[in-house]
Amino acid sequence: MSEPTVTPDSEHRGLVGLLPPAMRDFALLARFDRPIGWWLLFWPCAWGVWLTGSGFQPALIAWLLLGSIAMRGAGCVYNDIVDADLDRQVARTALRPVASGRVSLRAAWTWLLALCAVGLIVLLQLRWQAQLVALGSLALVAAYPFMKRITHWPQAWLGLVFTWGAPVGWVALRGDYLGAMLALYAAAFFWCMAYDTIYALQDREDDALVGIRSSALRLGGRVRLGVGLFYAACILCLAGAFWQLRPDPLVLFALIPAAAHFGWQVATLDPDDGAGALARFRSNRWAGALVAAACFVVGNA
Repeated sequence: MSEPTVTPDSEHRGLVGLLPPAMRDFALLARFDRPIGWWLLFWPCAWGVWLTGSGFQPALIAWLLLGSIAMRGAGCVYNDIVDADLDRQVARTALRPVASGRVSLRAAWTWLLALCAVGLIVLLQLRWQAQLVALGSLALVAAYPFMKRITHWPQAWLGLVFTWGAPVGWVALRGDYLGAMLALYAAAFFWCMAYDTIYALQDREDDALVGIRSSALRLGGRVRLGVGLFYAACILCLAGAFWQLRPDPLVLFALIPAAAHFGWQVATLDPDDGAGALARFRSNRWAGALVAAACFVVGNA
């Protein structure tokens, strides 16, 4: 059997690249070749855990990381099942396993259920309040793949879905200061709006041809301004969350590294450079880590 072709933005040359071709297709379907996705899903979980002031919580963090990997994979499989016809019309996604026919719909659904089973195991490790919060995201997740067909702002819907780990991480440890938790969730929402707008820059031409909508297309020539405003809103919401817990101007200094990173992204973003946009999108794994460090310092100092 010949080696499966991979999408242009794949990072498959690591462990995924060592898998036999048939197994590799399922790894590619769950985007195990692109760890940036589960980092972006995981970091808001860590923000919520560490800002509670409950310490490092290594066991909880490990479970949330496993859940992020599994559920991000499940979300990608579901998205590819729903979007198979659209994916065939976009150059970057035409070679995905379901769109190309290398993985059947039946096999994709089976793989989706297996990943969801891992997510269920993780869910059962949380206290019941956090379980209820986590389950509250299911309707949003199910609707997400259809948003690009009906709204110019599917990134906003993704912002609601992909950052749900922030309230889950918070409620897993405490049930007070809900205003701080909501401000943290809002910060994660705007962060997602910014980085996914950057990601959508790669597909603007193909998206316009096949009728897919995105914030990158909606913003047009004001993409850099829009991304900058999203990042600024993220920092302001983080500042609000921190202030509610510790009303001390010194806590705001913890946000300087993340703010500087966001500023670098905006200052160097070229909307017409797909490779550059992808690099700045991927750099958000480090931006998320900088915010996580700030949450830990403010929550546990």
